[in-house]
Amino acid sequence: MRPSRRHPLLVPALLCALAVLAARPTDAAEKKAPGDGGTDAGISAQVARLYEDAAVATQQYEAGRLEAEAQRAKAQRLEALLDRERRGISVLHEDLGRIARAQYRNGGDLPLTAQIILAGSPDQLMRGQQVFSQTNLAVNNAIEKSRRAEAKLAADEAEAATAWQSLEKRNVELADLKRGIEEKLEEARWQLQGQADASVAAGSCRGAVRLDQPEVQVTAPWVTPVETYELSAGFGSGGSRWANRHTGQDFAVPIGTPVRSVGAGRVVKVSCGGAFGIEIVIEHAGGYYTQYAHLAAVTVDQGDQVTAGQWIGQSGTTGNSTGPHLHFEVRVTPELGSGVDPVPWLAARGVPLG
Repeated sequence: MRPSRRHPLLVPALLCALAVLAARPTDAAEKKAPGDGGTDAGISAQVARLYEDAAVATQQYEAGRLEAEAQRAKAQRLEALLDRERRGISVLHEDLGRIARAQYRNGGDLPLTAQIILAGSPDQLMRGQQVFSQTNLAVNNAIEKSRRAEAKLAADEAEAATAWQSLEKRNVELADLKRGIEEKLEEARWQLQGQADASVAAGSCRGAVRLDQPEVQVTAPWVTPVETYELSAGFGSGGSRWANRHTGQDFAVPIGTPVRSVGAGRVVKVSCGGAFGIEIVIEHAGGYYTQYAHLAAVTVDQGDQVTAGQWIGQSGTTGNSTGPHLHFEVRVTPELGSGVDPVPWLAARGVPLG
């Protein structure tokens, strides 16, 4: 976009926007944590870090995009002010021409001796001199005002153009940074999935990967199993991939998405074979169990106590799965076949899904 002469005068607002966007997210993908280098724990940790970095980069990119849209809206509203200023300068130029013509008609171009000779009386001479002085003053004022207006317009447009170029450049940088992190994250996700598939094929679970999850205070006793999601196959729905009906609620999420325990409880099962691929089952108070299946990695061991919102694994597409998602079940026993619909069960605990 070329800013040229179509941008507003309120440049400070643009400069403030650039200051807000000055902080760049840490490109953690370029840093290796202890244990990185192809190990199971390393790739899981890398995915987790990149997942967080991608979220930060997306937030900053969206903030920059919204700020640019807001400034463009201001430009449209304030364009009228620039047009008015340009029209004012045009009027000043017309006034200068009119004053010059009036001065000529009133004899302003005649020498004083000629004016004395041509004057019919002293009064006429004095009146002519008074008009001449007023005309000269008006001309000088008009010229000075026109020069100031033109200089201000030029300075405002130049400063606005510079600010817009800086904002556009910053938004391009944010977009490139976001795209770069997402590309690294996608590559790391499939490396993680490859390791998970190898474990399932071998029938040997890799064990818990201890990840440093962010310090997020979860005050509610129940939460969704993933933070951001789209609901896909629901409880009881039909399909060729299920022997009878779908026994849980699917959450469509990318590989490597942190999976959370929906409530406090104890891990009673961690396995990595069969139709569910890598799965976790947690026992909660009240006689209910929750299952998390098709995972790419687990971060807990059997027997661990967990809290609501605690990371227990990373989503994937292991087992009988057509694509990356989390299969979530609520059961009255630890075993398959005792499931209840997770959507009303969570809603009754203050966690509506939508």
